[in-house]
Amino acid sequence: MQCCEVAKSNFANYVKSVTSRRRLFAGQRLRQLRASRSMRQSELAEDLGVSASYLSQLENDQRPLTPALIERLADLFPLDWQDLGADGTERLAVALREAAADPLFSKPIPPARLARMAEQQPDLAERFVTLHEAYRRAGQRLEMVDDALAAGSPAGARLPWEEVRDWFHLANNYVDTLDRASEALAARLGEPSPSIATMENYLRSALAISLIYSAQGGIRSFDAEMAHLTIDPGLPAESRRFQLAHQLVSLALRDEILSVIEAAALPNAASRQLLFVGLSNYAAGALLMPYMAFRSEARRLRHDIDRLAQVFGTSFEQTCHRLSTLQRDGARGVPFFFCRVDMAGNITKRHSATRLQFARFGGACPLWIVHEAVAVPDRILVQLAETPDGLRYISMAKGLVKPSGTFERPPRRYAVALGCETAHADEFIYADGLDLASDRTVVPIGISCRICPREDCDQRAFPPSDRAIEVDPDSRGVVPYRFS
Repeated sequence: MQCCEVAKSNFANYVKSVTSRRRLFAGQRLRQLRASRSMRQSELAEDLGVSASYLSQLENDQRPLTPALIERLADLFPLDWQDLGADGTERLAVALREAAADPLFSKPIPPARLARMAEQQPDLAERFVTLHEAYRRAGQRLEMVDDALAAGSPAGARLPWEEVRDWFHLANNYVDTLDRASEALAARLGEPSPSIATMENYLRSALAISLIYSAQGGIRSFDAEMAHLTIDPGLPAESRRFQLAHQLVSLALRDEILSVIEAAALPNAASRQLLFVGLSNYAAGALLMPYMAFRSEARRLRHDIDRLAQVFGTSFEQTCHRLSTLQRDGARGVPFFFCRVDMAGNITKRHSATRLQFARFGGACPLWIVHEAVAVPDRILVQLAETPDGLRYISMAKGLVKPSGTFERPPRRYAVALGCETAHADEFIYADGLDLASDRTVVPIGISCRICPREDCDQRAFPPSDRAIEVDPDSRGVVPYRFS
């Protein structure tokens, strides 16, 4: 009899604990969210699709949040909701929702059911999320192989720079150990963004490196045996500062960098050396723009690149590149895509934390605003674009001229582009003034002509590789063929 009473008591406690876990009271977090956005109660209530009185009850913990409201908050304020400290079950539910929203699945799963799955079957939910991530990664690797074969190069014959580029892509352009080590190093240097003088002093005093400013050694040259670092004095201040940071982290964080390279297991020495350079560049950016301080300032300024560059003393390109790396678990930034395009249309840098992926071979879509930006330096251009899958993106592009410091070498000319999905328009100052719902002003772009399915594009250079062309000798449009 006593065993039965204990069993009943245990079951009652279990039911009580499950019930309490399901009832999420988040009044303080909702008030924080509203205050951070300077919103009135009626405005937030309207966005959530509830009455102001219902929101008041939520904020005073008189009612719990429902799964539908949690999903609505995650949709409307993804970064804010993450910052307000959602617990592990909520984060799992969000990850489960993102995985279940893959176009692979025909019907969406209701939010309440996903929330119950995350709460009642967390192990199964985590395995589903992990499997979906593995499926997505496998798809990306197959695309790499397909692109290589279509470009006429064997899948196993990637050039070293291609191997390093793909490594960064598959790492989501975020290296946690290096990012945190660089952030800690910046804190030890005692400045939110270390100055040239501070880094020079650290190199001399802590690392016993002598500094020489001379144009005889190229942009940067380091003699490890003599411990001499030579930097071109003709570089712009932000470029000199970045070169100092690169050499500093490549010495101070050498063990951390080599550990990442060893884990990468790249097949040849050239690839590993290139990865060392790439990781040193990554760590240099993380030193000059420490993660949490940079992310906080970026959100405060709504990702205004010029103002961010002024705060951290970095170049326009360096600032854009850093924004594309903000992928730390629990403190993610806006998912951006970033690329650099030269005068010939070649993409020389690329990364995307969005669903937009760049072509691995050849140039970008000619309708994309980044090409116009190359020809119009020092002017920011903005574009609302739509990819064939129906997703819309806000693109910001700027043409840049990097001086060489001498008449003997011409300056380098290129453009950089940064963009995000329209769901994050409130966080992106360049979206201001755009009609995001307009079908008249949106520009239909593709990834590249080789894989673009659009039939009505006047800028098409050649047909998609998987479609047969049809030619009518008696009829000529802008493009001299059609495709089935």
